[in-house]
Amino acid sequence: MIDNNRFQELLEEYKNELKGVRWDDEKFKWQAIKGFQDRWDIESTDFCTMLKNSLDKTFNLLASSHYFPRKMIEEFAQKESETVRQMFMDLFDESKDLYGRMVSFKAQSKQLVNKYWDSGKSDFQTENTLTTYLWLRYPDKYYIYKFEEAKSLANELNTNYIFKAGDYKNNIQNLMGLYDEICLELSRDEELKQIMQSKLEDDCYDDPKCKTLAIDFGYFVNQRQKAAKIEKEKTALYVKEETDVYSSNECVHSHFWKISHGADSVSDTQFNDYLARKVICMNKNTNSVGTTKMSQGDAFKNVMKKGDYFYLCRGNSICLLGQIVSDDVFDSTVKQDWIERPYRVIKESLDKSPYKDVKKWWTPNSNTTCIRVPDKELNLFVDYILKPYFNVDMNDLLKVEEESNCRYWFLSTNPKIWSMSSMPVGKEQSYTLYNDNGNKRRVFQNFLDAKVGDKIIGYESTPIKQVVAILEVTKEQNEERIYFKKVESLSSPIDFALLKACPGLGNMEFFVCSQGSLFKLTKNEYEQILDLIREENPVQTNKIINKYTKKDFLNDVFVTDAKYDRFVSVLKKKKNIILQGPPGVGKTFAAKRLAYSIMEEKNDDRIEFVQFHQNYSYEDFMLGYKPCGDGFEMKYGIFYQFCQKASNHPDKDYFFIIDEINRGNMSKIFGELLMLIEPDYRDNKIKLAYNGLDFSVPQNLHIIGMMNTADRSLALIDYALRRRFSFFTMEPGFDTDGFKKYQQKLNSPVFDKLIDRVKDLNDEILKDDSLGSGFCIGHSYFCNLDTCTNEILLDIVDFDILPMLNEYWFDEPSKVERWENNLHGVFE
Repeated sequence: MIDNNRFQELLEEYKNELKGVRWDDEKFKWQAIKGFQDRWDIESTDFCTMLKNSLDKTFNLLASSHYFPRKMIEEFAQKESETVRQMFMDLFDESKDLYGRMVSFKAQSKQLVNKYWDSGKSDFQTENTLTTYLWLRYPDKYYIYKFEEAKSLANELNTNYIFKAGDYKNNIQNLMGLYDEICLELSRDEELKQIMQSKLEDDCYDDPKCKTLAIDFGYFVNQRQKAAKIEKEKTALYVKEETDVYSSNECVHSHFWKISHGADSVSDTQFNDYLARKVICMNKNTNSVGTTKMSQGDAFKNVMKKGDYFYLCRGNSICLLGQIVSDDVFDSTVKQDWIERPYRVIKESLDKSPYKDVKKWWTPNSNTTCIRVPDKELNLFVDYILKPYFNVDMNDLLKVEEESNCRYWFLSTNPKIWSMSSMPVGKEQSYTLYNDNGNKRRVFQNFLDAKVGDKIIGYESTPIKQVVAILEVTKEQNEERIYFKKVESLSSPIDFALLKACPGLGNMEFFVCSQGSLFKLTKNEYEQILDLIREENPVQTNKIINKYTKKDFLNDVFVTDAKYDRFVSVLKKKKNIILQGPPGVGKTFAAKRLAYSIMEEKNDDRIEFVQFHQNYSYEDFMLGYKPCGDGFEMKYGIFYQFCQKASNHPDKDYFFIIDEINRGNMSKIFGELLMLIEPDYRDNKIKLAYNGLDFSVPQNLHIIGMMNTADRSLALIDYALRRRFSFFTMEPGFDTDGFKKYQQKLNSPVFDKLIDRVKDLNDEILKDDSLGSGFCIGHSYFCNLDTCTNEILLDIVDFDILPMLNEYWFDEPSKVERWENNLHGVFE
């Protein structure tokens, strides 16, 4: 769903522009359709001329700087007109799958390139081009696909549509959904319709479905965002000029700043927290100082860049020298209107006594928060700050900068010989410079050039064909081996097809010649791959996490203190437990909070939740082949990915929670995991049946299952699997201290009386030979009530409890009727 309020704001701006000069610049889109519709004839005897005439008015839709799809398709038609005719016939055949048609068109286009030109020549028949053809042919159905435009529009309208680089099939589906919503809203605006009616001329397509209008609206929003970005850059440039921050001094690689955390705005507790998290912060509304017109908040956010140095002071005391490590700026979760930036510590201050020397805008004794040291005063900065407080000068910092300039590599390995995905995080691994025959590995110079600290993208070749890890060089080659360690496992690996489809990676050394092991990456290529990785494997941010203790658990979950201690003790020892009991005893609620209490914080990043059902399979849970395009690809399941995620942080506990665990065929779902989940076999590797690769379940992963004992339709858990789990029975908590406190807080005589009746009902269920403790009425039906009215309580009785009793005693209606009267009698 689009954000309608934001849409209406943008629509008003769009209408105002459409009334002005915008139409003159953009009407060619409607003219292009009219020209195509008037001239297109797939049966034409002179197909080549017909095609050229049909595309005559497309202008920059099919031609721009370094992008010539129209020229290319016309050249194809000149060489093989019948082949191109058939390509368009297939593309426009609405009886076939849309994406399948596009894939087929691209494949035939590539064949033509290979046949008549160098195979490295581009055919320019991209998804953008093909959707343009489809839009020209069926303007009341299709839209033009532009990745950046669609992505920015989806973000601007706060939608759930996700666009990922290279994921063309899903991107086009999402494009259709997003623009269909926009079309619907545009068609409802009477003022917009009147504007268009006044603008459309005889040589324009009348656009009855507003599809082309939606395309133009998306283009308008994208233009608007680009203009805002340019304006921001102009503002930043203005700041540079105003504050003289960027002089022509070429020896300076980075810039230097003063950052102050004053005691009047940052408490000691907050200051220590910022130090621990290695972030600097300030109020984004902090005013400008001196002659500059740019506020200090804007300078902190927009001018300070990754790689810049700063010194941090607390009042007049100098604390540390740091370096900004990211261009990202985060909103503070602690203080409203404050923003944060991450850094690394270069050096602690040698003297934390109050500064008493000369006063400048950038010295500690000046009332400034974020101020740039002008280049013309850098010598003074060295004399007053760097040397006396950190015993360094510019050359020392430049040397650090040079040493920190790492290189980037792409390591391809055969997973059947050595699997990076199963390698523990932090483990060092060596790699030989020579193969088994004693010959140098291909691109041997790359092994010689790799230095300590260099970043490596870890890729496993056939049958996996995925980026599975990030690594780092730990020791340079010693003429025999090079050493590196695994920095991160990817819980969601990146497919080869996605890498191949990324436009910026076309010249990657690995794609040019894949014979070898270690390939160079440019910084830009590394960052593009990292962007793909982070879309599926976001870094856990240093967000504020609420603490959660045993006391919190006992307040939230109505069990006894002793039972909680046994929960924790058994789960830590056994690694796998099942909470069983009747509906309404809070199994799911308790499972998550049990995880919180062991983690001692409410951190959902370390919890995964899944619900089993009769169709749930090993392929969903672990891995298996899934349909992809015209074939099948190996895909990792949710448990496999969560194991990889847990292995990235072996010092932290992770929890995999399975609801309705006995609804699935557990032997089929778990497969060889039956052994690996046992505590004695954690971190032990076993070969998986699907791909023959090693896999292990990490020690820090705990499994909590939930099982409903009142559902007679569910199968019992077999003994082989039962042995791997410890079972805890959860009972109604009406008599626990926690529920009694909750009951007292409600202070309702009717509620108290109803609870007494339900406890009497549970006594009868317990004594019933056909039922027993697994069918009692749980306390959770009565929890989370802010107000306690007769109407609310009666709804619980009529719509929750009585239907269950009808199920329990379906063959004893008189008993159900008796308890219906007993429970209703509370309200009389």
